Amino acid sequence: MSAERRPASSLFLAAIVAACLAVGAASWRLGAQTPSPAPAPATGIKYAVIDESAMKEWLTYLSSDELQGRQIFTEGYGMAAQYVAERLRQWGVKPIGDDHSYLQRIKMKGYKVTRNSSVTVEVNGQKRTFKQGDHVVFPGSSGGKQTLTLSGAQFAGSAAGAVTPDVKGKLVLWMNSAAPAGAAAAAPARGGGRGGGRGATPGAAALQQGAAAVIAFQAAPAPPSAAEDAVAKAQAALAQANDALTLAQQELTGRFGGRGAAGAGRGGVGGRGNPLANLQYDIAPTVQKVDGVVTPQFTGDETFFDFLLSGAPTKFADLKAKADKGEPLPAFSLPGATATITIDNAFEVISEQFTENVVGMIEGTDPALKNTYVMFGAHLDHLGYSQTGGGNLPSPSGCRRRSPAAIEAVQKAGKTVQNAGARGGGAAAAPVPFDQRDVIYNGADDDGSGTTAELAIAKAFATGPKPKRSIVFVWHTGEEEGLYGSRYNADFPIVPLDKVQAQLNTDMVGRDDCNDLEGDYSNSVFIVGADRISTDLHNLIVEQNTALTRPLTLDYELNDPNDPESVYTRSDHYSYAAKGIPIAFFTTGLHPDYHRVTDTVEKILFPKMARIAQLMYETGFSIADTDRVLVRDNKGPQTGFGSKAEVIKK
Repeated sequence: MSAERRPASSLFLAAIVAACLAVGAASWRLGAQTPSPAPAPATGIKYAVIDESAMKEWLTYLSSDELQGRQIFTEGYGMAAQYVAERLRQWGVKPIGDDHSYLQRIKMKGYKVTRNSSVTVEVNGQKRTFKQGDHVVFPGSSGGKQTLTLSGAQFAGSAAGAVTPDVKGKLVLWMNSAAPAGAAAAAPARGGGRGGGRGATPGAAALQQGAAAVIAFQAAPAPPSAAEDAVAKAQAALAQANDALTLAQQELTGRFGGRGAAGAGRGGVGGRGNPLANLQYDIAPTVQKVDGVVTPQFTGDETFFDFLLSGAPTKFADLKAKADKGEPLPAFSLPGATATITIDNAFEVISEQFTENVVGMIEGTDPALKNTYVMFGAHLDHLGYSQTGGGNLPSPSGCRRRSPAAIEAVQKAGKTVQNAGARGGGAAAAPVPFDQRDVIYNGADDDGSGTTAELAIAKAFATGPKPKRSIVFVWHTGEEEGLYGSRYNADFPIVPLDKVQAQLNTDMVGRDDCNDLEGDYSNSVFIVGADRISTDLHNLIVEQNTALTRPLTLDYELNDPNDPESVYTRSDHYSYAAKGIPIAFFTTGLHPDYHRVTDTVEKILFPKMARIAQLMYETGFSIADTDRVLVRDNKGPQTGFGSKAEVIKK
């Protein structure tokens, strides 16, 4: 599971698209019915049974030192991908990757952006156009071409003041108070990340509430001093000299200065002798689509805001004076203002590197429904290894943080809260001879367990009965680095996303939460996100679990929007939820070995992991073996801390 170190730019993903799945059959136009747990197929053959012994064999290899921690862009990750692909080939799973293979190439590109965007504002009969760099700044990641004309605007106050609730479809202006001007200027939010979308600023809140465009105040930079100008010129000359030296070295060696074992470092493009180190990105390397239409977000300086607010009940000078004093700013409407925003970007690729998702499909049996899909996912990558042998050892800080209500419940039960604050690094490596140190982050639970569970589910579908709809399997790359594989597949999907009924994701399902130090989790699995887009999906999982020979305890604490871990945003399901696809995330939580070199296979609870995989398999089968659809009611989180595992009445 990815940690909270990803960029905090998840506003775009947090604004989940409310989409309703069209239902073709006339009988469903009067009101869709919830899929029920699928019965045994008409042939009388029962569900396939997850093979626990095979899971142990697969995970023992996938978490072995031989695979070097499965870090993205390494030989170890490639070996893991080929291992999964070979299992799929043996079982007859259909390859749906590039060139009829099991590998979907993921392209990570960095961009230089030529920005020709502008905004034309009309106030009190006076019109003025502000172009990029002329009192307004449009970030490089402001998306593809679009023109948007808006009548009226809302000033949203400040982080310390009231935010107007009526911003849907409107232009929203905001500026900070009690903080340096422009300190939190907005930029188009792309990608995921922990805690994004919580409305930390009026601009963020406005985006969540459906604003059509957001403009933040950014003070114009002061002219550089003579000393600052001299430093800038010296730095430019040094960079030019470095480029010349690099080119000369290439001519001498006849080769490109690549990463190598001790090269650029994790996921980076820097490093001595590497020409990429001096590239100036407008958009840092990303796997996502950069030219899609997104909600315009940009900044304006004093001149821009002074003109736009010239017809407002409160003038900019007064707002600025309040902001400089740290006073709260009022929210008000600007009904007489109009703005035409033109986004016009040209994107030039200046760097590129590749990795792969592993993908396969079991075709459905129904001639029409086989072109619709149920998708399963896990992430194949992990953290690699520590070149100095300084990997962290087990620590209570590896356990999850809890909400105040959950902490109170733990203490009331006579247990001790293991992680009372921010997650730390754990104990340092013991001072032992270097060749005796543990350097591999094996990732047996994170996410070797999810990878193995998905393999078991794939084998069950491949060797057992087949449902009506097709089943798509994706083992994602780069989840630990920022959900790379799922973000790419969400923007450049291997199958049409409008045909995907649901995505069932698993990450860390091989242990008991915090080793049962904070309660008894020996029978528990956390369910996250199943009720947010489709109440039907939540209900189906509850009913399917009840039908198991040994039902699991379904725990919804991690689905609580107040949970400090924000697990909903931290694994690959989030990329699909952002596209409006019903998702369910299955996990058994965190533990003292989370992101430690001690996350090893002998600690995995295979009987429990097999039961969770069985629940996921049968849930997916139920969705796939009926012509009924999951209604996307988009009601948001309806379960959380203390919720019982029961059907939600509509």
